[in-house]
Amino acid sequence: MTKNEISLNGRGCFLYRDEAATHLLIQPIDEHDLEVLEQEVEAIRNLSDKPFSLVAFMIEDWNQELTPWAAPPVFGKIPFGNGAEKTLEFVTSQLLPEVKGDIPHLILGGYSLAGLFALWTGYQTDQFEGIVAASPSVWYPQWIDYAAEKRPLAQSVYLSLGDKEEKAKNQVMAQVGNAIRKQHELLNGQKVNTTLEWNVGNHFVDSEKRTAKGFAWVLNNIV
Repeated sequence: MTKNEISLNGRGCFLYRDEAATHLLIQPIDEHDLEVLEQEVEAIRNLSDKPFSLVAFMIEDWNQELTPWAAPPVFGKIPFGNGAEKTLEFVTSQLLPEVKGDIPHLILGGYSLAGLFALWTGYQTDQFEGIVAASPSVWYPQWIDYAAEKRPLAQSVYLSLGDKEEKAKNQVMAQVGNAIRKQHELLNGQKVNTTLEWNVGNHFVDSEKRTAKGFAWVLNNIV
């Protein structure tokens, strides 16, 4: 597997390429994700024998670029924006034409708000066969109402959460446990190929391992 760094429209992108890849994994990341990206790739390889390439692209404004509609601050003073549509446009019109080549199968995944972005994308397009939402921010205002009215276009959806995440002191974020259970229930009711995996710890534990488990599950279970 070779590693390359490219810049698209000023955005850093990091490509781990297997020439025999049948699946391309796409992931929005921040600086912390970048620090542990190699460990994540290695973990995926240990959990699945499917040949894959992975491309990760940097998100500069997490609260703006990954969220589907505006919402007031949940912690701190920074509100959320509605930049998810623009980010998805970057993925489909710039990133994929640059890196996809002849790889036939696409999987989009992410952690936290990037997991919410991946989940939202699964409702927008059928271009991604699998969606990985690792510890996704399904506490996001009006998200579950949105999910209840829609049906994913992706074939497979992986969900996970840390078992201490719903014990957060922030009352909005503490709704994440009930929200992820409802999300899973909705997907099951719609006969989507899905699973909900519970991990040990709070939101800030082993993000790369949790994301790797999600990508490997989709690789191994995609229909």
